[in-house]
Amino acid sequence: MAPSTESVVHVNFSNPRSFATKFKSHLKETFFPDDPFRQFRNEPPLRRTKKALQYFVPIFEWLPKYTFSMFKYDVLAGITVASLAIPQGISYAKLAEIPAIYGLYSSFVPPLIYAVFGSSKNIAVGTVAAASLLIASTIGDVVSPTADPTLFLHLVFTATFITGIFQTALGLLRLGILVDFLSHSTITGFMGGTATIIILQQLKGFLGVTHFTTKTDVVSVLRAVFSHRNEWRWESAVMGVCFLLFLLFTVQLRKRLPRLFWVSAVAPIVTVLIGCIIAYFLRGHDAIQTVGHLKKGLNPLSIRYLNFNPKYLTAVVKAGIITGILGLAEGIAIGRSFAIMKNEQTDGNKEMIAFGLMNIAGSFTSCYLTTGPFSKSAVNFNAGCRTAMSNVVMAFCIMLTLLFLASVFSYTPLVALSAIITSAMLGLIKYEEVYHLFKVDKFDFCICMAAFFGVTFISMDVGLMLSVGLSIVRALLYVARPATAKLGNIPNSTLYRDIEQYPAATSVPGVLVLQLGSPIHFANSTYIRERILRWINEEEGFSNSKGNNIEHVLLELGGVTSIDMTGIETLVEILRNMQARGIKMGLVNPRIEVLEKLMAAKFIDIIGQEAIFLSIDDAIRASQFSLTVWTQKDGVDKDHVPDPKVLL
Repeated sequence: MAPSTESVVHVNFSNPRSFATKFKSHLKETFFPDDPFRQFRNEPPLRRTKKALQYFVPIFEWLPKYTFSMFKYDVLAGITVASLAIPQGISYAKLAEIPAIYGLYSSFVPPLIYAVFGSSKNIAVGTVAAASLLIASTIGDVVSPTADPTLFLHLVFTATFITGIFQTALGLLRLGILVDFLSHSTITGFMGGTATIIILQQLKGFLGVTHFTTKTDVVSVLRAVFSHRNEWRWESAVMGVCFLLFLLFTVQLRKRLPRLFWVSAVAPIVTVLIGCIIAYFLRGHDAIQTVGHLKKGLNPLSIRYLNFNPKYLTAVVKAGIITGILGLAEGIAIGRSFAIMKNEQTDGNKEMIAFGLMNIAGSFTSCYLTTGPFSKSAVNFNAGCRTAMSNVVMAFCIMLTLLFLASVFSYTPLVALSAIITSAMLGLIKYEEVYHLFKVDKFDFCICMAAFFGVTFISMDVGLMLSVGLSIVRALLYVARPATAKLGNIPNSTLYRDIEQYPAATSVPGVLVLQLGSPIHFANSTYIRERILRWINEEEGFSNSKGNNIEHVLLELGGVTSIDMTGIETLVEILRNMQARGIKMGLVNPRIEVLEKLMAAKFIDIIGQEAIFLSIDDAIRASQFSLTVWTQKDGVDKDHVPDPKVLL
């Protein structure tokens, strides 16, 4: 039986692609993996312009198809979300250490901007607790919100502007990959830690404490609570507990009877209204602290208040970028989650641009950072929203509140806001997810706990950086220590699989088949060389005991997506080592980029085209019938492989 050369015929050794072609391909896969411009191809100029406008400004895509039937659902959803946005807006503004009215301002302009540029039909725009607290703690390090509240507020606007610029730039440059460094484990731990310290901070409102710390770690918060025991008010505590029990009851009711989701959605506004009535009749009583005066009227312009003083710029930029990343991670993840439920698709880069533009516009109109918070978006989704028009309806409700009802909410008790915040934060501590991480992946669990304990005992930014740092270390370990496997033949088939996973797989006598599952580059080339040689040494020791010598080593490269010059030199060194042992080496299924570089480096000329195979089965058959074919190539001395430095 003659040796099979069929695979040699099918391996493509055509001339390598040009640099321009490869660069274009890499650029597309890096920045445009979703091929967003495919819809513009082969279209006449006028239609192409129309589609481009619809792509970059999504409202022009869905508004012409909008119907009254869809509007009815959006009105219901918008009103329901507004009933949640009002108390949460006031509450989270207090977390950010800014006047409560700015929480309402932030639920008016940004939703209108998002309705124009946002691609998600389900997101409801608003402020979020974690970002509010992070802004307060970061900017509070350089300016006290109590000593100089005006400057503090201006710096919050500036941080929001920085967030908007940062988010828009990420979207335009299609750098959403940066957000991917916030893994699920990181977000779970960070949100859990943030929720914990926010809940502890609400003891100030529950107990009626007036003097409190600006620090966010657990030790400082508890010290502030217990060092001012003389300020505790039992009236405030009783009211807070009653409000909290009511809110938690509605949450449990929603879980048991999902169709009654609207009960938990309106519970915060009911809490605020009841609290306003109680506070109105108890006005003048020091035991119940209220929000205070809320100025009527729409958002005043704040563009002239943006402050880029170098003295504060570092803290402002830090707050803007960190909260911007958090806002993107939460908003995009939530939008995608709800889109999957409806079998729809959300463009992450377009969402970044929409979030960025609404924060830029918000910084000009007395708003602070907004995104797509889970609580409001979940209510919006469950209320049956059809399009982003629900955000317009919500903004209209907020506008009416600002114009006519602001004075009513000035009687809102701080303890009611504390109860609302506590109820919302309890839902962010995912005990079951943490336990699931522990059961499935211990390293992910450690990443989660690094974020949690870093946030609770040090600071929010340090906790986040610790967790992200561990995630990057883990990614680097995967890069530096890639997976390799010894393959064996599955009985009665031509399949070759990992013998550790499939113990029934059998090795071919005299042939060692190894699979490399990652790019070969400077960071892992030494490990790959040592691991391959270890496989060979182990196999030789095992084979010698059975009287079989290793004569061929086949490297399956289907999982090797790229290789650099250090990686090519590593292959040369492996080839030299095998040649010295009298072992022949073959490559199986190298990908186009790898094959092009091996050809350009003249490695293929040295090892020979006949040592490159399309499949493992072809390589096995060739090795069985032609033990010396690889060293008989014209012009190549079978006992000598050129020095790597000469070759490269």
